[in-house]
Formats: sequence, structure tokens, C-alpha cells
Amino acid sequence: MAHAPTLTGMGDRAHLLSPEVGVDTHVADVLATLCMEDVRDGVLVLHSYAGVLAGPVVQAAGDRLARVVAMGAFLADPGECVADVEPPEVMDRYRRLVADEGQGWRVPASPAFMDQWAVPARLRDVVGPRLTDFPARCVDDRVQYDRAVLDALPRDYVEHTAPPLASLAATVKRARDRGWRMHEMATSHDLMLEDPAGTAGLLMEIAS
Repeated sequence: MAHAPTLTGMGDRAHLLSPEVGVDTHVADVLATLCMEDVRDGVLVLHSYAGVLAGPVVQAAGDRLARVVAMGAFLADPGECVADVEPPEVMDRYRRLVADEGQGWRVPASPAFMDQWAVPARLRDVVGPRLTDFPARCVDDRVQYDRAVLDALPRDYVEHTAPPLASLAATVKRARDRGWRMHEMATSHDLMLEDPAGTAGLLMEIAS
């Protein structure tokens, strides 16, 4: 059985976005799903920003998780935040958006993100209307966890290659250097939208 929690302030929970929403909020979202659904031996699959939740979620989840899969996801070490694992030029643009258009607490949704993520033309009518603002606090909230707890689990990293996302280059290297089992998919950043069957097939293969 698969569960797909929506993080507070995003998607169908965009109406809950506020200046108080941060990384801890999103860790709590995932943990609530694991607990309420009584997940055991679960495979935690994280995409993009959500990769920074890996360590805190694994540490708090105890024996509920058996494996972690990062699909085109950012990985943050203890004491790091999104701003530490994104390139400086990307962070500069985010901070300008927050200051100029986001009232100081949110990254406003923009079609420009579809260019950044190389969303194919055939998916833009699907993705565009569903873009929602992002809580700026999540950019600077630092994660705290024991890296040994995360490293003790089997870990898989799925790199997208058509095209790769330059912002992820350092994370991909980190995953490879630290013994994550590496996979590739010939898609752009939104792997699950561009190739849902391939994504599901790979996840089933990893989980088995």
C-alpha cells in the first residue's frame, strides 16, 4: 500500500501556508502519516526539497522505515539547510523573490520554475495551475539528526538525466560518495509526472 502525504502549505493544503510553516512542520506531516497508517517496514520516497526531511524523519520514525529512496532530491547533513545545498545563484534568486513579491515569508509560485525544472511542454498545462507558493522558512531551517541513523538504512538515489538539474550535482555526488545505491531515469526533474509507469516500476524493483 502506498501513502502520499501532502506537506502543509503545498498542493491541496496550500490554504494552510503561513510564516510559521517550516521543516519541522513537514517532518511532522510525514511522521503523522507513518503513525496514523501504522506503517511498518516502510520505504520512504522523497522528491526534490523533501529530501532534506530524510534524516529527521528516519530518526524519529524508529523501526517504521526499512529503506529510503531519494528521487531527484536534495540531501542535507546535520546542521545544514536548503540554502547550504542549493547553488548560491539559485538562492540569490529565491531571496529576491521572497523580498520583492513574497512579503518576506514565501517564495511565490511562478511559471519560471517550470523552465528551471525543464518541465516538458506536454505537461505544462498540468503542472502550471498546480504550482503553489513555498514557505521561505524551509529554505533556512537547519535539520538536526544523527547521520549514523540514516546511514544504517539501505538508501537508494534516483538521478534524472534528461536533463539533469545542475542544482542537484553536489547532492548526487554526495549520495554516490556515501554509498547510496544509484539509479538513473531519463526524465527531467518531475520524474513521476513525466514517466509514471517507469517511476512506479523502479520503486517496485527497489522495494522488493
